[in-house]
Parts: sequence; structure tokens; C-alpha cells
Amino acid sequence: MKKYAAVFPGQGSQSVGMFADFMDNEIVANTYAEANEALGYDLKDISLNGPDTELNKTEVTQPAILTASVAAFRVLISKAEKPAALAGHSLGEYSALVAAGAIDFKDAVKLVRLRGQAMQEAVPAGVGAMAAVLGLEDQAIVDTCAKVSTDSSKVWAANFNTPGQVVISGNKEAVDKACQEFTAMGAKRVVPLAVSAPSHCPLMQSAADRLEKALHEITVKDAQIPVYVNALAKPLTKAEEIIDALVKQLTMPVRWVETVQELKADGIEALVEVGPNKVLCGLNRRIDKTLGSANVCNEATLAKALEELA
Repeated sequence: MKKYAAVFPGQGSQSVGMFADFMDNEIVANTYAEANEALGYDLKDISLNGPDTELNKTEVTQPAILTASVAAFRVLISKAEKPAALAGHSLGEYSALVAAGAIDFKDAVKLVRLRGQAMQEAVPAGVGAMAAVLGLEDQAIVDTCAKVSTDSSKVWAANFNTPGQVVISGNKEAVDKACQEFTAMGAKRVVPLAVSAPSHCPLMQSAADRLEKALHEITVKDAQIPVYVNALAKPLTKAEEIIDALVKQLTMPVRWVETVQELKADGIEALVEVGPNKVLCGLNRRIDKTLGSANVCNEATLAKALEELA
């Protein structure tokens, strides 16, 4: 079997009806039942039937994606060897830590609901913004963000998703100004994102503080499988280091390109995206086409993933 890493998607991978053709699997059904019990409402019903407005509320979206991802991972490891490494994009890092045995699933479900609420409340609606920038060098984006920022309105590079795709985050005025600059610099596309909070930048400090408090109120254990964390793009196993990395994650950029490169450098031969949709599969192929690629979101994709790993 190939030496593989399981990678977990972040916010934006959700859609009403997700996992509809996976719910007959007993492991998946049991995972949703656990989540429902932890949250005190029917997450399975919202995931399957919506409405969109409910599923897309950040404090619902985050538990929904985490639950789908953990369910799919549990099915995968019932059929295949455990992965040699784990990583998750933003919210997906929590799924990775559940998979690593560092955080109990029920604790994680409640934790990401709090994370969603804290992110939403950290910046008033309309004050923050995010945008994707395609076709410019990373350093040019970082430098331009610094150039247009003022004491009262700032913008930062927030997600390094692929070579040539960076997401920026910050105060709306500064984000808009930076977008104008990027267009003038010849960016292929500049796309404002429909988000309710400017993630992965210092405007999230109050959310990070709330999260840190909550992390110290649950049991975080050493990871049984190394988790390559967003803030550092390197593997961690120690509980205290994991807590620190999760707190930093909210205010620091997601270093996904470096994460995939580090996984490859450490001998990983394939990446399996575990959870709804296959956003990371697309990013991963653009970072390194030599890595095997698969996703698991239903029985059909599970079968293909097992073939890829064989």
C-alpha cells in the first residue's frame, strides 16, 4: 500500500444533500448520531435537507463539515491501513486532530461550533472581507497588502492555496484597495469571497482568545499520527504544541502549498481528501502532480481511493 496522508477540507466544501448516498453506511450513520447528541440538534437533517441559509451559518457549517469528514475517515480506515500523516485546510485541521486521536470527536464538534460563533462575533458584519487573487507571485501580494494597509484599515495574505492562488483577508476598505492594485498589476482574476468573517488574519484575535480558553477546558492529547499544521507547515504530535498551533491558526495564514511540499519531502506518495466535495484534490494537483490523488465522500469514491492506494 502507498504511504499516504489523509487531508481534510475546510469551510466552503458544504452543500445541502452532502453525504446523502453515504448515510446507509453504518459507520457514517453512527458518526452523525454522535454529533447530534453532542450538539443537541439534528445536524444530519440540516446536512441532507437544508435549507442553505441554515447550513451556511458558520456555527452550523463547521460542525457539519467536521462530522462528514470524520465519518468518511472512519469508513476509510475500516478498509485500509491508517495514514502515515494528516493535515487539514483551516477548519479541516480539527478533523485531522480527531483522526489523530488528539481531540475527542464530541469535544471537537462543540469546539468548532464555538469557533464559528467566535469568528462571526470577532468582526462586525460588513467590516471585514476576503478575496482570492489568481496569477500573481506570493511576495508581490504580501508586499501590496502591506503597502495599502493603514493604521485603521489593514489587509493580509491569509491562504497560500496553490502557486498563483492566494486569498487575502482584512478590513473591507483595505481589501477593496488591494484588489484594485492587483487588477492593475495584471492579476488573472480577483474574486471577492462570500464570507461572513475575515479569517486567518489578526482581526481574529478575540476569536483566538476565546478558542484558547475553550481548548484548555477540554482534554487535548498527544497525536498518534503526525498532523501537519497550517500555521507552521510542519508536523506536530505534542498536545501543548497542538493547542498553540490551533490558536495561532485563526490569526495566521494557511500555508497549504508548503504543507503539501513538506508531506512529499517526508515520503508521502498519495493524498486522500476525506470529506465533502474535492476542493483539496484540485489544489493538491496544482501543487504537485506527482502525488497520487483521491477523495472519499461516498462508496464509489471510497472504492477508487482504495484502488489508488493499493
